Amino acid sequence: MSSAGILKHIKQIVRVIYSKDEAADFCKKLKNLMDLYGRSPAILQRRRKYEDRVVLDEKDAVLITYPDTIYREDEKPLNTLRRFLETKVKDAISSVHILPFFPSSSDGGYAVIDYKEVDPRFGTWEDIQRIAGEYRLMVDLVMNHVSSKSKWFLRFLKGDRRYGDYFLWSDNRLTMPEVFRPRDLPLFTKFETAIGTKYVWTTFSSDQIDLNYKNPEVLLRIIDVLLFYLSQGAEIIRLDAIGYIWKEPHTTCVNLSKTHQIVKLLRRVLEYVAPYALILTEANFPYRENVSYFGEGHEANMVYNFSLPPLVIDAFARKDTTYIQKISDRTRDDLLFFDFLASQDGIGLLSAREILSNKDFDSILRLTESHGGLISYERENRTKAPYELNITYFDAINNPNNPTDPLAIKRFIASQAIMLSLKGVPGIYIHSLLGSGNYYKGVQETGENRKINRETLPEDAVDEALSDVHARQHQVLQRFLQLLNVRRQIPAFHPSGAREVIASDKRLLVIVRQFHGKAVWVLINVSEDAVLVPEYSGKSDITTKTPFHGRVDPYSVYFLR
Repeated sequence: MSSAGILKHIKQIVRVIYSKDEAADFCKKLKNLMDLYGRSPAILQRRRKYEDRVVLDEKDAVLITYPDTIYREDEKPLNTLRRFLETKVKDAISSVHILPFFPSSSDGGYAVIDYKEVDPRFGTWEDIQRIAGEYRLMVDLVMNHVSSKSKWFLRFLKGDRRYGDYFLWSDNRLTMPEVFRPRDLPLFTKFETAIGTKYVWTTFSSDQIDLNYKNPEVLLRIIDVLLFYLSQGAEIIRLDAIGYIWKEPHTTCVNLSKTHQIVKLLRRVLEYVAPYALILTEANFPYRENVSYFGEGHEANMVYNFSLPPLVIDAFARKDTTYIQKISDRTRDDLLFFDFLASQDGIGLLSAREILSNKDFDSILRLTESHGGLISYERENRTKAPYELNITYFDAINNPNNPTDPLAIKRFIASQAIMLSLKGVPGIYIHSLLGSGNYYKGVQETGENRKINRETLPEDAVDEALSDVHARQHQVLQRFLQLLNVRRQIPAFHPSGAREVIASDKRLLVIVRQFHGKAVWVLINVSEDAVLVPEYSGKSDITTKTPFHGRVDPYSVYFLR
């Protein structure tokens, strides 16, 4: 589409969101902003590199990590991260999602104090740019809220009229039970301001103040932040908690139509300024609401595959891949998923709840608790229900009460192979790459369930473990890297390729991936039993470069040509 065509669509979208007069002023300011950032050297260089189009292939895989997950006492963590990437991971992954590296006051970086600063504890924008020069960089755009310590909110507290409409507030505490609550906390938080007591909308916590997108200036400033990230080298923008940004009375205040219009607008802004860049929406909701953010190709480029993590846990617990086959059958081939099993957050349950039977849903809750994990809850219409599992993925798949289990690493790698084999772009959390166990100390010290999967690790301890061939971390990393390096050499894993799940023994997941005449058969065993599949005899195992003889060993993975 031409630039003029994109601008026309932008005006149409903005006119749906705001009044005629507001839209005219907004579009004029937005055009100036886009043209300004469009001259950024980082953006111009990438437009030439990617020939003004989104480029993804079978080599794409994303590492998800905090800037300081691995740290060294005498060094800024972003430099430590870069060394880990260069020496340990190398080109097994193509992209890095550096979780919020901005100054923040809580929630693992998601209570942002200043959108345009790198927390000096982590490093500088130059450190970010160096990583972005070697890997495709994913950055969080935390749209729904800012920190209570941010300049915007502090000016609100001081009675600055400009910031009075930046937030949603009331003179009295309101009761709105119809609003969906992802956390079992009050919807409004009491603050004393220069103009009196105000009750302010806080979806996620008292420290995270929701922004008011009915004020066009707020959206314009957030678009400025998005374009700034692109100018610093970002190529994938993750829209954090996107479903919550627009509020209307007497609704659940999630996934409303104007939220979708805003995502559509952001997609058009990227097409105008940086057509190589991608939008990934984080909308942890049931399947239909999640995939609605594709918007028939006009909104997100990619959405999270939220169904997958709990269903893989279920598959290994029950030795049965039926549910995974079920979601694969219903998934349209033209949708691009961000396939992941673990992240900095918990393992979301909203998608799984509509797929699993009540018995199987309850079973994974019990399994999580028996493996030392925790369960967090959401609230809607005064009803409390499980929202996410808080546990490392290694301990979800393996029972930490049995630390000498000889099959633990094979079982875990088999679970990760499912993520790598489905259609989409895989995202690997750093604690999965290292086979980390539950971090109970973090939960005890903070009272936050999600800390169980957010341990920070001294670099010398990581190096020592990775150099010990008997250590779990060494074995998990090496087998993970082997899978990733084999995968990136198989064109059939191209994210635009076809995918078919083949009916087979329930203990197996059999997937055929095809692209431009090239095909690969993936066989994954989720049980401790050997399973015979003579129909695949005679094919060649790409990983071992040996003939396949029709036997799938316990917790084994085969890529067959």
